[in-house]
Amino acid sequence: MSILVLLALSLAGGVGAATRYLVDELIRSRLSTAFPWATFLINLTGSFALGILLSAGFDPLWGKVVGTGFLGGYTTLSTASYDVVRLLMSRRPALAAVYALGGATVIVLAAVGGILIGQTL
Repeated sequence: MSILVLLALSLAGGVGAATRYLVDELIRSRLSTAFPWATFLINLTGSFALGILLSAGFDPLWGKVVGTGFLGGYTTLSTASYDVVRLLMSRRPALAAVYALGGATVIVLAAVGGILIGQTL
């Protein structure tokens, strides 16, 4: 891997993380609910975008920079995991189960949808 690719990945990852923060703040400022909509929507859109990116035949370098860099910084499994624990600790086991199982299912389906769309591009 060249130093330029490493720098591009680093920059893209930072931009992805900053984008995640901004989107998270925007959603949280508009929705006041126990369900972690911000993390859910971020992971949903990131999975969908990655599905398109990796199946549309883009240059593999762009797949690394945008997929690993930007979308890796944008999406977050650790926050989703924390949200499940937070719901369990606040004695909302049903909501935690819906978020964990339903979220994982919907996010995988978003990736499949992105792949199907990407294959048509």
